[in-house]
Amino acid sequence: MFPPPVLLLLLLSAAAPLTSGAQLPDRAGARDAPVATNGQPFPWDRMRLPRTVSPLHYDLSLHPNLTSLDFSGVVRIQLEVLEDTSAVVLHSKRLHISSALLLAPEGARPLRVLEHPRFHLLGLLSDSALTRGRRYEVQLEFAANLSDSFHGFYKSSYRTSSGEVRVLASTQFEATFARGAFPCFDEPAFKANFTIRIIREPRHIAVSNMPKVKTVALPGGLLEDHFDTTVKMSTYLVAYIVSDFLSVSRVTQHGVQITVYAVAEKIDQTAFALDAAVKLLDFYDDYFDIPYPLPKQDLAAIPDFQSGAMENWGLTTYRETGLLFDPDKSSASDKLAITKVIAHELAHQWFGNLVTMEWWNDLWLNEGFAKFMEFISLDITYPELHVDDFFLGKCFEAMEVDSLSSSHPVSTPVENPTQIQEMFDDVSYDKGACILNMLRDFLTPTAFEIGIIRYLKRYSYQNTVNSHLWESLTNICRSDDLDGARLEHKEFCSKRGLSSEASKWYSGDELDVKAIMDTWTLQEGFPLLTVEVKGREVRLSQERYLKTDDPSLTEGFLWQIPLTYVTSESNTVHRFLLKTKHDVLHLPSEVDWVKFNVNMSGYYMVHYAGDGWSPIIKLLQHNHTALSGNDRASLIHNVFQLVSVGKVRLDTALELSLYLSRETEIMAVTQGFGELVPLYKLMEKRDMAALENQMKGYIVNLFRGLIDRQEWTDSGSVSERMLRSYLLLFACVRNYAPCLNKATQVFKEWKDSDGSMSLPVDVSMAVFMIGARTPEGWDFLFEMYRSSLQMSVKSRYKSAMSFSPLQDKLKWMMEQSLHGEVMKTQDLPDVIVGVSRNPHGYKLAWDFLRAHWNTLIKKFDLGSNTVSYMVNGVTNQYSTREMLDEVRSFFGSLSEETGSEMRCIQQAYESIEENIRWMDTNLPLLQAWLDKHSRRVVHEDL
Repeated sequence: MFPPPVLLLLLLSAAAPLTSGAQLPDRAGARDAPVATNGQPFPWDRMRLPRTVSPLHYDLSLHPNLTSLDFSGVVRIQLEVLEDTSAVVLHSKRLHISSALLLAPEGARPLRVLEHPRFHLLGLLSDSALTRGRRYEVQLEFAANLSDSFHGFYKSSYRTSSGEVRVLASTQFEATFARGAFPCFDEPAFKANFTIRIIREPRHIAVSNMPKVKTVALPGGLLEDHFDTTVKMSTYLVAYIVSDFLSVSRVTQHGVQITVYAVAEKIDQTAFALDAAVKLLDFYDDYFDIPYPLPKQDLAAIPDFQSGAMENWGLTTYRETGLLFDPDKSSASDKLAITKVIAHELAHQWFGNLVTMEWWNDLWLNEGFAKFMEFISLDITYPELHVDDFFLGKCFEAMEVDSLSSSHPVSTPVENPTQIQEMFDDVSYDKGACILNMLRDFLTPTAFEIGIIRYLKRYSYQNTVNSHLWESLTNICRSDDLDGARLEHKEFCSKRGLSSEASKWYSGDELDVKAIMDTWTLQEGFPLLTVEVKGREVRLSQERYLKTDDPSLTEGFLWQIPLTYVTSESNTVHRFLLKTKHDVLHLPSEVDWVKFNVNMSGYYMVHYAGDGWSPIIKLLQHNHTALSGNDRASLIHNVFQLVSVGKVRLDTALELSLYLSRETEIMAVTQGFGELVPLYKLMEKRDMAALENQMKGYIVNLFRGLIDRQEWTDSGSVSERMLRSYLLLFACVRNYAPCLNKATQVFKEWKDSDGSMSLPVDVSMAVFMIGARTPEGWDFLFEMYRSSLQMSVKSRYKSAMSFSPLQDKLKWMMEQSLHGEVMKTQDLPDVIVGVSRNPHGYKLAWDFLRAHWNTLIKKFDLGSNTVSYMVNGVTNQYSTREMLDEVRSFFGSLSEETGSEMRCIQQAYESIEENIRWMDTNLPLLQAWLDKHSRRVVHEDL
């Protein structure tokens, strides 16, 4: 699954980490005698299903009615009995079960049905025991309303350009929502085959995981589509859509039919996605050395969709903004985002679908890998997108969450649906990808590739845990490999010039991948490496980096850290595995500077103790290109983050930032904004306009040269175009006169042309943002939003409107998004967070979140990434004790059922407390440094 798109306005605010909330206590552990809804004893007392029976095959027939917005169905499940039992326990959520039969060789017998809604359990009781080793079938008839949320089997709709509203039905079953569409064993380890039939009206089409085999005419003018039987897979990957979509198709070099579906009026925006899917599926087929196992792969753009996309096997589903691309109106960042999301979902066809985690505690095996493969695949298939320029940002986002005491290990115990939902966060996705990238650098890319191919081949159609991956990445080319592919591996190794020595790290040590990686996946947080250079001696020490005023929380943590470093004397990357709390390295000669964590390929921060930051600052100011762009970005990130934990003084970090006036690479520039902009965003929430404006002025002056060099065109590489868009937007929002005047003039011309004038895509966001400042401009943007069929353009209109100073418009916009007719409810989280980033709107967003809390958690689901995004997005720039008290008062009044135990609430408290500490500690230093610096600038300007 791809996380929902975020309103990417780092330049307007601190990055809002897409994090999720706290674990609920495992109430199932209480073992109270369970009682069914009819008062009778329920035969099972735990959240997780018993292992007495296992499903082999589902025969599922469904009839959705898009007029009455409900559906009925029949499911026959073939079961294998693993232990003698008289009860079959499976999942069902808000389904009306009208009939339950046991189909045995002796004939059909009714089953007694008991329901335990708290755990979404259905108990089917037989009068006679089901015998171990035998197979049986149960048949259930059921009915329910189409869900009005974004999960389960749910209703979606869209409005045509003529104003007609059309309805469709689609599915979203990850993580625990298949049980709301049909009775099933809704846990990832219960893999089975599925044969699906769907009844529909002739005006609609139906699609599912597999190709359609035939269509049968039924009485009453209805049609029934029969789909081929799936491969063995988990319930959360089942998918079906009933709609009036149109489609375009192509066949890959490997013979797989690729089809993209969209609403009729947007089908001309599908060409790019079709090309990307063909190219990427062929790439993965070759890279993984495992043929894609299905005959087709569909990609469907769904008008209402909560997350970014979903990897259902053979039928991936997307937000319209995640799939539809208009070459004339979509931006460079749109192209990058769409390609990444398609790469992510197609990677899942192997990582997640073919090989699936045993349980949701190891979700990162799915999501971390898919996130990581976005970058591996696009680097090769779309080199012009320069995807490497953006990977580091994922690691910084993960560290933001992972630096709080409320973080969690990459692999962490979960039981109930809320806890499971909370796993879909930056730790599972971004930290997962970053530690895989570190391991790839550590093992070498070739050895890593061999290991993951071995993992996929060994566990195809099975379920795995962490240790299976580590075993597959150990002794890559050993001669006694017993996984059935020995010769193939030996051939692979010899073809790539690899021997068993490739799995050694240094000093002849045997590589223990599991011992190393357990330190990164089984404990939360990440290490801070402190480096102190004394002549030729480099003293190393590690501790947990944690934003807290309680030092006891950092004790007892130890990582095995694959260190890399370069020095002023050698640009060769030196490597060392730090396994202990302290160690010492000896350099061949004394050096002017040393830079650890080369290109920040390792998931750790570095502090240069003593006077260690001075030579680095000097290097950046006099010869910054001696270090790579990623190295420079990591130094900016590390030095400002170290201010938060009192390791570095703020004036040292600000001195380092001065070099940014000569910076041109996107990752370093955006990281500079990412560290400096949040400082004035914190001040916006306090009454300190003078210092706030001083800080804004410093940032504008720092980047003024780069801003002035930007052309108002769409020329250059993807990274150059994204940087241009970013810089001009920042400059205009900050009222930098040359930018403000140009944007005002362009908006007037565009509005006077009634929107027909062609705008350079890269500058359109800045133009819209300035236009939205007046009531007339805002109203015009809204009319353009309402009539546009280009999803990426609509997204830019929406973002600009949410940053208007017009408070009545901001309120109206949030209310309209909640209502969902003119502005889609799926976009409400972005609208709320966008308004909260707006200095004129942050109180409105907080009031709206509180007033509609119960509606929001029902619509977007308790524990979901989306709820967490809203909670953190709205609160993580508060910096006063009054606001902390207000936040505590509201969230403290919630019950467990309404989210009081969610991790994101604890994260909100921690973030605000950290902001307060930072302000109390650093404001005088900031004031003094800006006073001194502004005098220096005036002197230099003279």
